[in-house]
Amino acid sequence: MFTTASLAARIERAECGSLKELASVGAARPGADVFARELGGGVATFLAAGSPANKLFGLGFAALPAAEELAAVEDAFAARAAPLIAEVSSLADPEVGKLLTSRGYQLIGFENVLGLALRPTDFETAMDPLIQIGPIDSSENHAWMDAVTTGFLNPDTYDGPPSHESPTREELERVLGETFAAASFERILARRNGSVAGGASLRLQDGVALLAGAATVPEHRRRGVQTAMLRYRLRDAARRGCDVATVTTSPGSKSTDNVQRFGFAVLYVRAILLKTPGA
Repeated sequence: MFTTASLAARIERAECGSLKELASVGAARPGADVFARELGGGVATFLAAGSPANKLFGLGFAALPAAEELAAVEDAFAARAAPLIAEVSSLADPEVGKLLTSRGYQLIGFENVLGLALRPTDFETAMDPLIQIGPIDSSENHAWMDAVTTGFLNPDTYDGPPSHESPTREELERVLGETFAAASFERILARRNGSVAGGASLRLQDGVALLAGAATVPEHRRRGVQTAMLRYRLRDAARRGCDVATVTTSPGSKSTDNVQRFGFAVLYVRAILLKTPGA
């Protein structure tokens, strides 16, 4: 699958849509201290201390933000004593990197954005009969949350750089819990031989299927659960008119291996830059 700047911009907009929706939901919480601002074609969001959704995202596919706009975002994070993570696509305007590093941001890592072209008739083969997958209802929220957080907090070992994120269970549950009130986030639960084995989420925007939140309970790994959840979501997205599915992974991770074996290819890389309060 060949990547163009136009495709990357569409994917980045879809991810920005996710962040803005999570911020909108979070802002409705009593006593919430949520910050969200659009700038330079991207968005900056702060949901709560330690949230993986605290970031500056999507710059470089529109006019660069003015210095005062960036300063306002940086001040908002500093006022909350929060580090500011900026995620920048390798297909964005190269001036973004120059701008951020000139303001004290430091490169701390990378993440891969992988994609797969979709057609309506793809992924129609039969599922493993031992694995049952379907959308959750409100009675299954706890089971889904427990499966996904347990899976994330017990990652497979892999031959790659450590992740720049290390949220606690409480922080993970907080941000995942916001998706319960976000209308466009869809969640599925996997059972194997009747036992909860994993969970995942899906969000569709502008023909892009964003695959996220996929995790398998450790005792059910290497039994085809991840593949089944992936196939289920891809089939659903293809039937509903999406032409591309994407997933974001850490370089060299087991998740990268899983989706590449399924046919995903690296579309582009995001650089992860950090500005600490006061830098």
